[in-house]
Amino acid sequence: MTASRARERGSVTVLAIAALVLIAVLALGVARLGRGVSDRARADAAADAAALAAAGALARSAGADAARTAATETARDNGGVLVHCRCAGADARVTVAVGDARGRAHAEVRFDCLFATEGC
Repeated sequence: MTASRARERGSVTVLAIAALVLIAVLALGVARLGRGVSDRARADAAADAAALAAAGALARSAGADAARTAATETARDNGGVLVHCRCAGADARVTVAVGDARGRAHAEVRFDCLFATEGC
């Protein structure tokens, strides 16, 4: 074996290990990004459901406390935590957290549309 071949012996192994480490780091980054996107979608869905639950309570004239309770329970049932709820009159605005992601939603009760068949 020549001297140059002896120096190169094992270099493919080193390159293969470096490539595997790079692939593992990239895979972890993609997984973390995917989880963030998933948490954001779940937070948005939980916030939508919580806002609708709060608006439903407001439509039944149950009051702001009942609307907040409905939003809290609905957020929890959808895998989130209610962070903020501003429920007054016919307007419900909520923020729900799932992991590090936050979802915000707004629902409004339009009493003029309760019995309308068109235009709402």
